[in-house]
Amino acid sequence: MQSDEEFINSVEALKPFVGSKSVVEDEIALSVVRRIAGMLDEDFNAYKVGSHLPPHWFGMFFPNVTKQSDIGPDGHPNPGVVLPPIPLPRRMGAGRRVYIMGTLKAGVPAKRTTEVIAITPKIARTGRIAILTLRDTIETEGQVIATDETDAIYREMPPPGEKSKVTPPVDAPANAEWSDTITLTEALVFRYSAITWNAHRIHYDADYSRDIEGYPATVQNGGLTMTLMVGSALKRAPDKLDTFNVRLTRPVHVGDTIDICGAITDQNTMNCWVSDKDGAQCGIMELGFKK
Repeated sequence: MQSDEEFINSVEALKPFVGSKSVVEDEIALSVVRRIAGMLDEDFNAYKVGSHLPPHWFGMFFPNVTKQSDIGPDGHPNPGVVLPPIPLPRRMGAGRRVYIMGTLKAGVPAKRTTEVIAITPKIARTGRIAILTLRDTIETEGQVIATDETDAIYREMPPPGEKSKVTPPVDAPANAEWSDTITLTEALVFRYSAITWNAHRIHYDADYSRDIEGYPATVQNGGLTMTLMVGSALKRAPDKLDTFNVRLTRPVHVGDTIDICGAITDQNTMNCWVSDKDGAQCGIMELGFKK
């Protein structure tokens, strides 16, 4: 059994990866644009080559394509294939800090440059974790149109037969000015995973999710939760989106019905949050709009 000190040293040994970069190019194909629109229940025929896309859609392009032989038992690429070989088996998205300067266009090529910003070990209440921070820079037509700094949390597997530890519930805010109710159907989560080339088994394999990772059911994809939150907020936006910061705090499960709620905080900012069927807050987002 590795000691806490040995664990911390094993993660800190990955510091040479900090500063490393990788590039993924994407054609922003019209067929993919229309699939995304259809998944989000929009009029997909409204998009033509050259159409400006919603500002947050860049997160659904630039998949990390890997060989099937490089996929691990959880459905993610094996450690070291795409991301640094962090010595913990579970990985989930936790938060994002996004700045918007422009938008992608359908059919106009773009690229994403990903830089490893930090790899941080911690001994947390729920056990050993490591936080991987990445920064994506999105460019098209010679211009940077977005930067996206993300945190992924790596965790230990729960002992066999035990449940995955989660953060204690906190009541969602009660000052919502608007809300959207969305059921996270299996088909919706499958379509998002297919579009983003995400084969993480906790999103579709109930036996794996329960028996191996200790969840009560399949787990909603955090990227989809963030996409739905921004989409709901933009329907009430006072101006063009400038920034959004999001933190996911509790897992939501496939098949659940959630409420995405929000309130204007001043002339150019809005808060948005997700509550589950019990009224617990599962994620919170702060959005800023151009002055």
